[in-house]
Amino acid sequence: MASPDDRVDELAERVREERESFEPPDDPDEADDCAKRLCREGVGPTILVYVEGRAGDELVDFGEETFDRLERTLNGWLALYARCYGVDADPDVTVREAAEVFVDTHSATHTAQILTGVPERS
Repeated sequence: MASPDDRVDELAERVREERESFEPPDDPDEADDCAKRLCREGVGPTILVYVEGRAGDELVDFGEETFDRLERTLNGWLALYARCYGVDADPDVTVREAAEVFVDTHSATHTAQILTGVPERS
């Protein structure tokens, strides 16, 4: 299994690539599919790096630089998630906050929705 630093590097590179090529869906009916894909490929795996690092017998010391990169990566994925719905967002969510919501919801998609407010909950 890759180290937490390697996993963060990989996720950070993927969100950078996704941002460069991202085109929000033209059809609003495709927004949910777009959002779910980003949660499956980015939001969820990014949160899991933190959760797995905190849930084992031995806590992972991410180091300040890696931890900052992990949070920037998470917020990048959340911003892309919001763009699926045509919303420009600049989230400032801590990975701990995201992990707490994820543990409560058991869903990366619900976590992203709660943290971004997109789409509005009814």
